[in-house]
Amino acid sequence: MSENEHRFFTLDVFTKELFAGNQLAVVLDCDNLSDEQMQKIAREFNFSETVFVCSPENKAHSASLRIFTPAYELPFAGHPTVGTAVLLGLLRFPHLETEQNCVMLMEEKVGRIRAKVKLYSGRLGKAVFEVPQISKPLSSIKLGSKDEIAAALGLHIKDIGFENHVPTAYSAGVPFAMVPIRNLDAMKRARPVMPSWSTAFGAHDHNDAFLYTRETTCHASSFHARMFAPGMGIVEDPATGSAAAAFAGVICQFDKPGQGTHRYSMEQGFEMGRPSIIELELDVAEGRLSSVRVGGRSVLVSEGKLYI
Repeated sequence: MSENEHRFFTLDVFTKELFAGNQLAVVLDCDNLSDEQMQKIAREFNFSETVFVCSPENKAHSASLRIFTPAYELPFAGHPTVGTAVLLGLLRFPHLETEQNCVMLMEEKVGRIRAKVKLYSGRLGKAVFEVPQISKPLSSIKLGSKDEIAAALGLHIKDIGFENHVPTAYSAGVPFAMVPIRNLDAMKRARPVMPSWSTAFGAHDHNDAFLYTRETTCHASSFHARMFAPGMGIVEDPATGSAAAAFAGVICQFDKPGQGTHRYSMEQGFEMGRPSIIELELDVAEGRLSSVRVGGRSVLVSEGKLYI
């Protein structure tokens, strides 16, 4: 393959079914691509994120990843990490006959990420990674009032909040406004209202909102979620692993889980016709969040070449 050709793959992430989950493009051997070229390619794919696989700084690691939305580069993202880890595993074991376990060490701008990968077939796998930054509240981000947040989402003020949950902002590498929604009915009615968006979320770095409710579609799910990020070039995201990582802090603040390991299943993308399941696992020690893991399945969809 010439230096002007780049092999790429697409996957559906946080699902085991084709045409569900969150779409991901992964471009290989990108050491010779400029930032400008990567951004243009990400806009061309027009998925929530596109990953560019480069040579790692540490030769003992699997790869260095650059992650771009259609609008700009991210230091970290969940579904690109999960999907790329599965893809690298599939490429490592191209003639898979039985289930195979392996580990991927990937360099992202947020830091080194270790992912445990289980391959089920030549097209399907699961990855679970340790989040490199513990979720923390962002007091520097001043969200709008409940009235303003409701207006930005096309909802009534009574739709914002449930139990003791109120809007907050958290980050585990990427900041998110966390908005509790009363129930599934209100969640289905939510939509970005752009004239009001900057008032509610304008002080927020990425201008995004992660909506969640305890009422779910699937019996096994713990929370139902949606994520709107118009400032990132994403009207709505089918599955947001970086938001799930940050959401661990919300769980600890409001639900106060006890000592030990806690597991949650996050459903997202149902309103878009792309149902996704994100597995969230967190450890609590001495009343504090001590570690967070995010995981899910990915299925390989297509393969091709880019001509640059």
